[in-house]
Amino acid sequence: MNGDPDLLIGGRWTHAADGGLRQITDPANGAVVATVDEATPQDARDAVAAARAAFDEGSWAATPVIDRVALLLRIADLLARDKERLARLETADTGKTLVESRIDIDDVISVFRYYAGLVGVQSDRQVDVGDPAVISRVVREPIGVCVLIAPWNYPLLQMSWKVAPALAAGCTMVLKPSEVTPLSTIEFARLAEEAGVPAGVLNLVQGSGAVLGTALTDNSEVDFISFTGGLATGRTISRVAAEHVTKVAVELGGKNPHIVFADAEWNSAVDHVLTGVFLHSGQVCSAGTRLIIEESIADDFVAELATRAERIRVGPGLDPASETGPLVSEEHRAKVEAYVALGISEGAKLVTGGARPDDPALRDGSFYLPTIFDRCDRSMRLVQEETFGPILTVERFSTEAEAIRLGNDTEYGLAAGVRTSDAARGERVVRALRHGTVWLNDFGYYTAGAEWGGFKRSGNGRELGPTGLAEYQEIKHIWHNTAPKPAEWFKGV
Repeated sequence: MNGDPDLLIGGRWTHAADGGLRQITDPANGAVVATVDEATPQDARDAVAAARAAFDEGSWAATPVIDRVALLLRIADLLARDKERLARLETADTGKTLVESRIDIDDVISVFRYYAGLVGVQSDRQVDVGDPAVISRVVREPIGVCVLIAPWNYPLLQMSWKVAPALAAGCTMVLKPSEVTPLSTIEFARLAEEAGVPAGVLNLVQGSGAVLGTALTDNSEVDFISFTGGLATGRTISRVAAEHVTKVAVELGGKNPHIVFADAEWNSAVDHVLTGVFLHSGQVCSAGTRLIIEESIADDFVAELATRAERIRVGPGLDPASETGPLVSEEHRAKVEAYVALGISEGAKLVTGGARPDDPALRDGSFYLPTIFDRCDRSMRLVQEETFGPILTVERFSTEAEAIRLGNDTEYGLAAGVRTSDAARGERVVRALRHGTVWLNDFGYYTAGAEWGGFKRSGNGRELGPTGLAEYQEIKHIWHNTAPKPAEWFKGV
């Protein structure tokens, strides 16, 4: 960064082929924090070729599991060593509070340690075929060359969900972080190199998807693509990859309901609804942006939410007093503002927010106030589309069946929350909701050992958990006859 080459291709740090550069700005004040290389399509193709050569001709795929485990643990240790520096990079890049960034790096460390533990205990499966002379084994092998594309809201965390299982499985890879927030991933690649990742196993290019996407995804040298991002881009990747019959896993966001029944514990419900939608200024794929609340408590609940939302301290991520930071860019704030204008035009009732802060100290950043719309319904685009900002919409219900219907009435299916003191009802509702993660009397938490992913248009495949490792493995059946003899199927004459 800032003069040093930022692309890692075949074990060599290099500048972009055409000398292209991109300035990275701090969304809290618009200041340039770094200038990084902007890769070309040829750089991307070279990175894929390097990963292909490392897989086909190198030794990584056949590296003993114990050595892969040791490498993952070394990476985790280096991440822990440099946690504060990485967290500060993440905050400068994304605008999120430093507290959030530190938690993110802790989670990255836990992901590497989890997959080190998981792959270390995997074993072949033996199948009894009824013949003592036959050893029938089911084994796991690395899927091959992986293209790993991560979003801008959790740059290193969501990249780690891909890199850790890919390394654990024995794959080679090309990392493509968001061009908006590449800094922590560049530093991670340097740490991986320090940990001893062999040349060509981990390659890195950064640049816009519009420029690099075809070179990375419409490529017969690629065996697997893991993408986290928007629905439109995910559809394009899936269509292009299908031409090569390339395996794809995509996580495409959500429009996540948070259902609150009248018997829910009041204080925790208000608190978790507030956190679920306004953490990281709503720039979270699993944010609880749709409050679906029982009619009998709706007015009081929304009033309390508005009071608390107006007390949220919006400010720069490096300011310890800040509770939430700016939006990632001016361009993204403009999109959020357009959705607010749309909601007003559709007849939703603006309860609070809907504007930029009036604090002069925040004038140069991409800040936007926590915003609540009441009296919403499913006919509104504001309720249907992923706004990816600090916007909460409120819908009301009278019966359990109506709550379930509303909760499932979305083209997405990533996450949902349910709050009730009735355990039996809670179990009925969480089982009825078609979402990949459902929280009961909680919201937003995850663990490396449990799968993450969505139903419907939130994507396919899973990250984290054992399935997150299986995405990077091929299953092979080996039939070994220890006492071969003629089959004598064809008798001849």
